[in-house]
Amino acid sequence: MVEKVRHQLFLTKPLSDRLETLAAKPGASKSAILNDALTAWLLRRGTSELDDRFGLRLDRISTALSRIERDGNVILESLALFIRYELAIQAPLAENDAAGRAMGRDRFEAFINQVGRQVAAGKRTLGAAEQDR
Repeated sequence: MVEKVRHQLFLTKPLSDRLETLAAKPGASKSAILNDALTAWLLRRGTSELDDRFGLRLDRISTALSRIERDGNVILESLALFIRYELAIQAPLAENDAAGRAMGRDRFEAFINQVGRQVAAGKRTLGAAEQDR
């Protein structure tokens, strides 16, 4: 059996009248109504407390993840531009060699395809040297 503690409450007249009306229905009591209402109110307040407690941390984590994503995109774009530069411009070709530049573009496309295959297969070039040890 649940232990019960008696409390003396003061309610406004309109609220007391509404409580009387609800308690007049079959199977209802003032104590049960007030107990349910107070339990629901405390649960809502606890939820708000959790939001207050963890909301700021979650916002900080979200901001940090956004920065990491942005930095990753910058790094990937930089790498792609560097590779394109190495494969197309640094090739030992004459400046006006259109055929050489076309070959550079083809090499770049082949490189991108190879990266796609490596990622799709779950292989890592950088981690391979550490795994071989």
